Amino acid sequence: MIKVYVSRFDREVDSEPHIECYEIEKTPGMKVLDALKAINEKYDADISYRESCRAGQCGSCAIKFNGNGALACQKEIKDGALIEPLDFPVIKDLIVDKSEIEQKIKDIHLNLIPQHEDKCFNESITSEDIKETKKVRGCIECHSCLSTCPVVKYFKDEYGGPYIMRYLSKFDKDPRDMDDRLRESLEEGLFKCTSCGKCKSVCPKNINTFGDAITKFREKACQEGEGPLPAHVKFKENIQKTNRSVVSDKSFVEEINKIKANKKGEKPKVALFTGCMMDKKLPEVGYALMDVLEANGIEVDIPQEQVCCGSPLINTGQTEAVQDLVDKNKEVFADYDTVITVCAGCGATLKNKHPEYGSELNVMDISEFLVDKLDYDKMNELDMKVTWHDPCHLVRGQNIKDQPREIIENMKGVEFVEMKHPCQCCGAGGGIKSGEPEIALKLSSEKAKMIDDTGAEAVITICPFCQLNLQDGLDNEEVDVKSMNLVELLQKAYE
Repeated sequence: MIKVYVSRFDREVDSEPHIECYEIEKTPGMKVLDALKAINEKYDADISYRESCRAGQCGSCAIKFNGNGALACQKEIKDGALIEPLDFPVIKDLIVDKSEIEQKIKDIHLNLIPQHEDKCFNESITSEDIKETKKVRGCIECHSCLSTCPVVKYFKDEYGGPYIMRYLSKFDKDPRDMDDRLRESLEEGLFKCTSCGKCKSVCPKNINTFGDAITKFREKACQEGEGPLPAHVKFKENIQKTNRSVVSDKSFVEEINKIKANKKGEKPKVALFTGCMMDKKLPEVGYALMDVLEANGIEVDIPQEQVCCGSPLINTGQTEAVQDLVDKNKEVFADYDTVITVCAGCGATLKNKHPEYGSELNVMDISEFLVDKLDYDKMNELDMKVTWHDPCHLVRGQNIKDQPREIIENMKGVEFVEMKHPCQCCGAGGGIKSGEPEIALKLSSEKAKMIDDTGAEAVITICPFCQLNLQDGLDNEEVDVKSMNLVELLQKAYE
């Protein structure tokens, strides 16, 4: 038997939605739709919901499953699952009124515009044209992405969200369409996306809205003088002057190489890619890593010639400067067997984007690298209660979820407790922290409330951007919790 929690609302009886709990027998492969039918049959509950094709093709049965959009016919039911309607006005129970988004589609003319300013496209569309639009044409109108996007949740009047951006991109890539879709994307908040990738993770058709629509629009905006945001221009200027996206008088890379210069020995086959934030903003994370590696007898090299991975430029559309950065890092790290990162954003960029520019290195996140190398017997007992924040570019960008948890759970005296939604975006990515600070603070403040509910004294992560933004949110909500990198927690255990 399993328990299933369902949001109920009948506008003729209820003033607001409420949650009801039902116990049913789970059969192998049971989907949410099957569970709802079983509940209605067992309890005569009369839960209202939509269904049609039952094959993941129509999108009509979309609901929220534990806070994220999903298709009821595709999502397998779990014990303790919370089933809610999408984030639209509720008609009854799980049935929602989508007229709001339908009207918006009508208002911004999300249909093929073959004629504009007396110009008309008279040629037939080619197979190459179809190839260009294919990546964003698979949408089945389920709107799961809109009910999952963290920015839409709090800033829907400012940001159209992944569904609108994908829709605009579809027509922008179609040579028959003559409307100015770039202008419309800017009006719909093009630079307000955090690049969290949550929309892709819930999309039944696996549409990569950020990678195949938003970043392309941002690149086009930069090329046509419509972007990026002023704060994002600073990234490029800093990189051109210093090879780093952030500027500081301190440099972990320079200082640690001065220390290591006096040590002799065979050159390690493992190198550390520090990233700009650890090098310039959080060198203490770098020194913590050195302590952890030394405690476990691991030698790494830290090439002084390494430069920014290019993530800030890729995410903000300033891609013309990326190839040079990729080529420099490719040369610097060519002789190493493994390159480790202590930044989720850098790791995801090196793994996923650099191959597009001709560089393929064996890159490992620090949790991947250390999980089977740490000597837990040498660790001191910490007597700490901690929770874990999944950086978007780690859990979705690199598909890394279990390794950091395994490390934490094996540490002596560390009590690990999961927060409600550990992979909910903190708001730091996609240029938001610098370009749209109010969005970054709102999302980190909401995450801070979630962290506070765990009773933990520290939230652990592997991303300098997340680490800083989470601390801002915790401070804003006056939550007495410290944001720490995983290697800083490990450093405490080896002190």
